[in-house]
Amino acid sequence: MRDSSREKNKTMPKATIDNVAELAGVSIKTVSRVVNNEPNVREATREKVNKAISELNYRPNQSARNLASHRSRLIGLVYDDPSAYEIPSAGYVIRMQQGSLQACKTANFELLIHPCNFNNKNVAAELKALIEQVRPAGIVLAAPLSNMPKIVRAIESTGTPCVRLSSGRKNGEQYSVATNDREVSAEMTSYLASLGHRRIAFIKGNPAHKAVQNRYPGYLDGLEQSGLKFSERLVQQGDNSIGSGEKCALTLLNRAKRPTAIFAANDDMAAGVVRVADRLGIDVPAELSVAGCDDISLAQQIYPALTTIRQPLSRMAEQAALALIGGAQKRASKGGVDVIPGALKIRESTGPAPKE
Repeated sequence: MRDSSREKNKTMPKATIDNVAELAGVSIKTVSRVVNNEPNVREATREKVNKAISELNYRPNQSARNLASHRSRLIGLVYDDPSAYEIPSAGYVIRMQQGSLQACKTANFELLIHPCNFNNKNVAAELKALIEQVRPAGIVLAAPLSNMPKIVRAIESTGTPCVRLSSGRKNGEQYSVATNDREVSAEMTSYLASLGHRRIAFIKGNPAHKAVQNRYPGYLDGLEQSGLKFSERLVQQGDNSIGSGEKCALTLLNRAKRPTAIFAANDDMAAGVVRVADRLGIDVPAELSVAGCDDISLAQQIYPALTTIRQPLSRMAEQAALALIGGAQKRASKGGVDVIPGALKIRESTGPAPKE
């Protein structure tokens, strides 16, 4: 007696990916993403595709699927190249590498580090070509690249999972990992006010770095929480470099009524303030308190050691990499933001306000 169901399957034409795409009303690329369980597919779309697959009894060609979806056991860490700046600081890069390496080591993955100059007009094409060549399992994308739409779109176009670090206000739909820049910057400002400082200056960071820009509103919040009036004369625009910190410090400290405390949006600029104070014969912290943000290695290498905000870059990068490895990819595909809080690190560069 013949098996009628087996005979029927022999005579029915085998469903193709084109058939599934047509029935579901989506592109072939979207079907491929669903079949390979890749992120960046809306749940409603995923359900439509899976329903079409079931109705058509579609079975992807396993060898073709493996070839199309094959990715190396490799996580890419993409960041802004510090060597592109006049006075480079690689402290933040080292900490991101440490966190990413820890995650990769745990899962037996390798880490590819790739610096990009975010001012380069060809950076998106360069990154896309790299991804298509090495086919990493995922990309950890650091600020400021993480808030540049053209960079994010270039990665998305390759179908590669991506987790963004400190992506500022432009979080989009991708899962990202951030820190509480605004809240902890308010905490630092309030701390300086608690030491008796009433003229607390602030040096802004590079306007293109959206995450760094969150620290200025935090400064304003801290002033308000401490009952202090805001003054435009106490705010200067820097660009994250030591040199810009020096330039801003000269402007602030050469005024007749100079600030008694300066809070810089990163440690490099704060180090520039300490250097200028030393040249002008202003004692830190007896006459001027100085605070920074990030807690890079330089913060403890200068004298006096710098009071700063420890940005949890290592933990952030580790969590981002883990979200790209193994089953955690499903979590990364759901979007949203995980916030890992920063913390004040009180050292010798801050003290009570001088008596006037």
